[in-house]
Amino acid sequence: MSDRTRGSHAVYPGTFDPFTAGHRDVVERVRRLFDRVTVLVAVNEAKQPTATPEQRSAALRSRFPESWTTVTVTAWEGLTVAFCHEHQATVIVRGVRNAADLQHEHQLAAMNEALGIPTLLVPARPELATVSSTAARALRT
Repeated sequence: MSDRTRGSHAVYPGTFDPFTAGHRDVVERVRRLFDRVTVLVAVNEAKQPTATPEQRSAALRSRFPESWTTVTVTAWEGLTVAFCHEHQATVIVRGVRNAADLQHEHQLAAMNEALGIPTLLVPARPELATVSSTAARALRT
């Protein structure tokens, strides 16, 4: 780990309903860049998740190898930047699959930056760019 990331704490927020191969890939990649990564399971009833935050958190934990000791999972209700300030996180991580994602994430990143937390946008690998939680939910029903 380089000196410039020593002590760094990244937060990767999302509904994760369900957690996809694309999400896992983002965690895999950013855990190599930061000392700690918190996967933040958003409590957002407006999205009508199919599982409780606790169930989604437990499902995520089970998807990570035991060797990923610097990756934690927690549920959070409220603004991601509030979690970051409370837990000394230095950056928010967001995955970007396409141009529509980029436009949306750019707006969120500007808001987060104004509130004191920068955002790192991680582009999806080409083979995972079409993977979405919405599509995965549709396949389950």
